[in-house]
Amino acid sequence: MNSHIFLGTFFVYIVAMIGFGWWVSRRSRGSGDDFLLGGRSLPLFLTVGTTVATMVGTGSSMGAVGFGYTNGWAGALYGLGGATGVLLLAVCFAPVRKLRFMTMSEELSYYVGANRLVRNIVALLIYIACIGWLGAHILGGGLYLAWMADIDVDLAKVIVALGFGIYCVIGGYMAVVWTDTVQAVLLFVGFIAMAVLALVEVGGFDGLTAGMDAASTSFLGIGKVGAIPALSLATVIAVGVLATPSFRQRIYSGESVGSVRRSFVITGVLYLGFSIIPAIIGMATQALNPGLENSNFAFPYLATEVLPLGFGLLLLVAGLSATMSSASSDAIAGVSTLIRDIYVLFTGRVPAARHVVLYSRLALVATIGLALGFALTSDNVIAYITSMIATVLAGMFVCGMLGRFWPRYNWQGAIATLVTASATSLAVISHDGWSAFWGNPSIPAVLVATLGGVAVSLLTPASRVSEAEALAIIDQERERMEQAPDVTLTPDSASTPS
Repeated sequence: MNSHIFLGTFFVYIVAMIGFGWWVSRRSRGSGDDFLLGGRSLPLFLTVGTTVATMVGTGSSMGAVGFGYTNGWAGALYGLGGATGVLLLAVCFAPVRKLRFMTMSEELSYYVGANRLVRNIVALLIYIACIGWLGAHILGGGLYLAWMADIDVDLAKVIVALGFGIYCVIGGYMAVVWTDTVQAVLLFVGFIAMAVLALVEVGGFDGLTAGMDAASTSFLGIGKVGAIPALSLATVIAVGVLATPSFRQRIYSGESVGSVRRSFVITGVLYLGFSIIPAIIGMATQALNPGLENSNFAFPYLATEVLPLGFGLLLLVAGLSATMSSASSDAIAGVSTLIRDIYVLFTGRVPAARHVVLYSRLALVATIGLALGFALTSDNVIAYITSMIATVLAGMFVCGMLGRFWPRYNWQGAIATLVTASATSLAVISHDGWSAFWGNPSIPAVLVATLGGVAVSLLTPASRVSEAEALAIIDQERERMEQAPDVTLTPDSASTPS
């Protein structure tokens, strides 16, 4: 495919998304709640659209296709893990919509008496995680664009970051969910069409597996990657969905508990069916060209070198849509935490309501810039994502589950959970033998974090702050941010460890 044709098409698409974001922003009331959460009134179809687009992101397009190229049917593990995660969200966490949280930091601190130390630590971890996710999306989109447009990979990463960053800054959360919903349609049409055309090109399922070793064509590629590493990959993706702030934002911004739950169930079922698509695309590319130097280029190779021009353009734009839709969601989630929680941590006060939108836009620019800096240092999507999830998000996943379902859990147990999860993950990553056995650190990190949180909670006093009192503390502070001028948080207005 002529690189100039694709690059021109991509820029037209980006301009259209920016224009759409600007149009959406004109319909906003301009409040901080509108900019960061869409006024908490997202209808079911928008929640489904934005959640699907976020799910079908860099991991599904770049990472899972590349994994399928190398490991056959194991490419479906990413989708199976993601579907499991979003269905568990529907069952376990949709009801927290009625509590009107703004950030995941608020939610996790609520479970342990609105403890400020826990909220501060979680806020920092969330912000790091959002930068990590953003970096992965910029990395994946940059690799796509560099291949397709024949430009320097670092320049491509910059272009991708600017592409989604501009419409995020202009339109905020509503621009993100509307553009996500448009992109979700494009994603599903593009990926399914690509899988069908790829199967035709290789001569059906027989041709798909003819050139691959038996281990790669075993059930879910377990013969190739191993049972425990396969389980670890599915687990780390499920944990990522359950602990990623952008998915929690879909809960906080939905119009009702029922709407959120239905949208997540629909998304989970759709994504479960979608899980086989990246594996088919990766395996088809392997059958057509088994000599790719970088498996991450399996998707763009098939689109540029094999398919007709029109389909190729559609699919290439669909692939970049996947990275940008997910990136924009994580950017907004990170900025919500930065403005709502980290601002308070470092200044001792909430921002005035009249400044929230301006500060949010400035924070978006800074956050995307940080993520771009990290993306410029890496070139492996799956390794980047799995290591980051296990180290940063495993503890938050355990905090959420224990806090939601075990009343005895306290702030000391939450701290132990967060520390032991990260320490275990880093220990596994640093030990080659352990890494080879587990595949990634997600399972040991979750197990040790659970044991640590339970043990420390039982060995320390139970929280004396009731659920109603904890919620009142959080609501009072958030109301100051939404309705009042700057207010310094005195010791009486803040929660202290109990």
